[in-house]
Amino acid sequence: MHVQDWLETVPAVSIYALVALVIGLESLGIPLPGEIVLVSAALLSSQHGGINPVILGVCASLGAIIGDSIGYAIGRKGGRPLLAWLGAKFPRHFGEAHVATAERSFQKWGMWAVFFGRFIALLRIFAGPLAGVLRMPYWKFLIANVLGGIIWAGGTTAVIYYVGVVAESWLKRFSWLGLVAAVLVGLASMLIVRRKAKQTATEHATAEAEPVPAAE
Repeated sequence: MHVQDWLETVPAVSIYALVALVIGLESLGIPLPGEIVLVSAALLSSQHGGINPVILGVCASLGAIIGDSIGYAIGRKGGRPLLAWLGAKFPRHFGEAHVATAERSFQKWGMWAVFFGRFIALLRIFAGPLAGVLRMPYWKFLIANVLGGIIWAGGTTAVIYYVGVVAESWLKRFSWLGLVAAVLVGLASMLIVRRKAKQTATEHATAEAEPVPAAE
């Protein structure tokens, strides 16, 4: 069953809790489809009056902020051995190459890697735990965490909700086409931000890989 079809059978309160839980678990380092669940729930709220998009955005933001904070605490306590353990358990998400890419992002952006990481699937899972492992000052982490969580979760909810309302108004006779169009257009803005961030990370990695001329 499609995620949205399943969400239609769930009470509004449960949807709020589900979105907060999935995003929170993803943020603390468990690879879950938080973005897919949020997009589906936001689109559903645009078509059903029982789901308040403001409450949905708040719950998503809280899940992101709290999840990242728990991930930070776990990473600070577990240190490098934690990353090694995660790499053994989830090699597709926490392999050495992924960890190295995430660390380069932190070295380049500092606290803003937590902020921008919210828009990138890989960094969204890494940001909290890795910030703790690298001993980032908590006040810096908290600022970037709160700003990133609110802008990502609240912004995604607002964009998808608006697109869903507009799409439904002129595609009523083709509901399935409206759903596809809403999802594609709603995700376009996030994909653009994600692509820019990945290009920056790749350029940084390439620059680091280039040999440095020996001093004469």
